[in-house]
Amino acid sequence: MPRPKKYRKICAMPERCGFGPVASAAVQEQMNENTVEMTLDEYETIRLIDLLDYTQEECAAQMGVARTTVQSVYNEARKKLALVLTEGRYLSIRGGSYVICPKGEGCPGRSCCRRQKQE
Repeated sequence: MPRPKKYRKICAMPERCGFGPVASAAVQEQMNENTVEMTLDEYETIRLIDLLDYTQEECAAQMGVARTTVQSVYNEARKKLALVLTEGRYLSIRGGSYVICPKGEGCPGRSCCRRQKQE
């Protein structure tokens, strides 16, 4: 029997849940077939590691999962971003196994209270 999936902590929902090339209505319909779906936990790893310069260990502590999990999620997110950028696909951010931090909206980034408790 597989282990239950562990929920990953994210600070907040993204302001925008979709990105892609600007196109006419006819092209939009075709783009829906080629949409790349990124989960919110994948988005959070990209945000923490690439935007806030967290290490994988710091990201794992922030999200409440193992470093190997973060590495796997991050690698998958990078592949999806590469598809979006190189093939001009539409990116949709939604779903995944996550819980939102109750203090996430006012999260001070590297000074997050959750991070300080785990150090």
